[in-house]
Amino acid sequence: MAHESTGAIYAAAGANLAIATAKFVGGFLTGSTAMIAEGVHSVVDTLNQILLLIGLKRAEKPADARHPFGYGREVYFYAFVVALMIFLGGGLFAVYEGVERMLHPEPDRDAHLFGYTIPGLYVNLAILGFSIAAEGYSWTVAMKQFWAEKGKHSAIHAIRRSKDPSLFTILAEDTAALAGLLIALAGVLLAHVLENPALDGAASIGIGLVLVGMAVFLMVETHGLLIGEAADPALVKAIDEIVRDEPGVMHVNEVLTQHLGPSDILVNLSLDMADDLTAGAVEAAVSRLDKALKARDPDVKRVFIEIQAKPEGARAAAA
Repeated sequence: MAHESTGAIYAAAGANLAIATAKFVGGFLTGSTAMIAEGVHSVVDTLNQILLLIGLKRAEKPADARHPFGYGREVYFYAFVVALMIFLGGGLFAVYEGVERMLHPEPDRDAHLFGYTIPGLYVNLAILGFSIAAEGYSWTVAMKQFWAEKGKHSAIHAIRRSKDPSLFTILAEDTAALAGLLIALAGVLLAHVLENPALDGAASIGIGLVLVGMAVFLMVETHGLLIGEAADPALVKAIDEIVRDEPGVMHVNEVLTQHLGPSDILVNLSLDMADDLTAGAVEAAVSRLDKALKARDPDVKRVFIEIQAKPEGARAAAA
């Protein structure tokens, strides 16, 4: 899934770089605080996509003596940093700029280009229109890939069960960006129609609140992945069923799973085997289970099996 999400990241990075340039030009020409806030937001988003690409690249490093389980969680770390940057570099900055504009409201200036005077409203509307089109394209690419992954699940459930933060982070960023652009558009239009420049600042605050909310949501989701999450419950259930069907397994004491990366699952089993099995038979059973679990899901990369007696509590319950 990481390779699939890379396409969405490149699309988002290209769109945000072009959008940031356009927004800053419009903001400096007309003095629109909402446009400046949106420009900073787009710069932060571009840096975020670069960070996600770095995380995906570092996650591909092979395991070594210092990190025997590999570097898969690098992408989780960088996704958390991205959420933090959205919170600080996008959300709080937009709120601060909006408050300043509301305290010191000034009407947008007209733009003077090549001897022509262009009303500031037209400049802002043109740039916002271009931004919405570019951001919409990036959002469509991310949504198509996310829709293919989520299957029959709802969007929120799919995000919670997804172990690839790069994809849902890009989708969340693009969704917040589109919402921010619509808020900026409403702020620019209302400030002009009602002749109230303070509404431009209110729009900037609205953009900031959207970004802060999205950042908090991403922090919560990536935090769980960073500290270690179990595999999907359906896979855990399938693992349990495969193990129970293996001849010689008397009791499944414990099935522990953990994602070491988006496509790297660690499985640790504690099994009570029949006492009359020879060491060779136990070894053969362990080998069969290892192959069966990896065949069931290619994301299962490591399987560790402990042969232990059934716990006393489980024996009492069974009796």
